[in-house]
Amino acid sequence: MRRAGKVVAEMISETRLAIKPGVTTRELDRVAREVLERRGARSNFLGYHGFPAVICTSPNNMIVHGIPGGCVLEEGDVISIDCGAIIEGYHGDAAYTAAVGEISQAAERLLEATERSLWAGIDQLRDGNRLHDVGQAVQKVAEAAGYSVVRKYVGHAIGTSMHEEPQVPNYWPGTPGPRLKVGNVFAIEPMVNIGTPDTTELDDGWSVVTADGSLSAHFEHTVAVTEAGPEVLTQA
Repeated sequence: MRRAGKVVAEMISETRLAIKPGVTTRELDRVAREVLERRGARSNFLGYHGFPAVICTSPNNMIVHGIPGGCVLEEGDVISIDCGAIIEGYHGDAAYTAAVGEISQAAERLLEATERSLWAGIDQLRDGNRLHDVGQAVQKVAEAAGYSVVRKYVGHAIGTSMHEEPQVPNYWPGTPGPRLKVGNVFAIEPMVNIGTPDTTELDDGWSVVTADGSLSAHFEHTVAVTEAGPEVLTQA
């Protein structure tokens, strides 16, 4: 999983370098495919329930699961990129939201708060803690900044499958959840909106947008619970 995580980290680094006005989301997918090929890894997104690409590209008010294609990035956009890779049957999964050129202060604040909420959640992944401490920490940071946390889409355990049980809510669901143990691995992925937490799925059957059209951000890492604390497997 460390090896798969390093491939995902490289996908993140390479796609981030390619983001600029005038680039299409299809071109970003091509950059990610080249990393997978170079590293001898397989995609866990391509073909997943019919998904046609190796990354998800979700601009502006799109929260998750955007399909790469002819969408051209414009100055002032934000774009969420979700990447995954498989090495010898083990999965890595991570996401980030990036600025396209110069963005508004409101967008900058959203990205900063969402990434901060991710790291607050990651810090809870310690032996003996409870799983829903993660969501409570994410929610506290996001809502303190004046934003809402998406409820319908959540994080998850990860290993020999991309999506394993248990799920990891990005909010406090009312119960503490299972106790964490060394060796557990989770994909922690807050999705945070400027407006309400409500979502709408588009007609393509994949793309999820904010119901009120407000801006959204998404950050994710694959993280292992170790004796020394949380180890982020998808960090460059």
